[in-house]
Amino acid sequence: MDRQRLKELLLGLKDGDIEIEEALERLRHLPFEDLGYARVDHHRALRQGFPEVIFGKGKTPEQIAGIAGRLLESSSNLLVTRTDRAAYDLVKALESAAVFHESCGAIAVVRENETRGRGLIAVVTAGTSDIPVAEEAALTAEVMGNSTARLYDVGVAGIHRILSERALLQTANVVVCVAGMEGALPSVVGGLVDVPVVAVPTSVGYGASFGGIAALLGMLNSCASNVTVVNIDNGFGAGFVASLINRKEREKLLP
Repeated sequence: MDRQRLKELLLGLKDGDIEIEEALERLRHLPFEDLGYARVDHHRALRQGFPEVIFGKGKTPEQIAGIAGRLLESSSNLLVTRTDRAAYDLVKALESAAVFHESCGAIAVVRENETRGRGLIAVVTAGTSDIPVAEEAALTAEVMGNSTARLYDVGVAGIHRILSERALLQTANVVVCVAGMEGALPSVVGGLVDVPVVAVPTSVGYGASFGGIAALLGMLNSCASNVTVVNIDNGFGAGFVASLINRKEREKLLP
């Protein structure tokens, strides 16, 4: 929908009443829709570049479907994280384009497949057990219009595995690095590339990993200056911020 039409539909204004830029600025701060159990933010895409994402855990399938139905009335794409097939069945009844991604428990609707990212987002895991969180990150980035590449099970216990992928890593605009245990992989990857590395600690590990706290602390203390960290198991957050970074022009460092 073009900007002029958006202004007329949402504000009921005619040409000449108000400048489009001013109208859009007002839209960024308009109220939400109150469903009683949720307050749906229809204008988040105007403020942040992507519609509100539904966090499914703790919500009933009916609640998820109710929110999804409202969002789909004004948005082309939809993402529901941390959910199940019961919710998917209800969303699928509303929108035939809905797809359930078993690997990370997410529902995605992509009716507008516009590439918005300027480069590649590489999603890397230390181990196979980290894949569900990595898939959440990769799916988030893809639904937001980015190209991704997956490099799985390349942890530091076999350092040659990540070193063999150095050429691909250096083509990426952003790297999402997912690891549990001691969380060492982001430091290694950060030392190989000149782009942001978004580190995701996972709850994978034995007792002293403390459900991902050991990996989180290790990543926060990384000696690689280009590493930043999201919360434990937060693949969505990593994919979202990687997408925001990937919309920016890449400026190469000095050769």
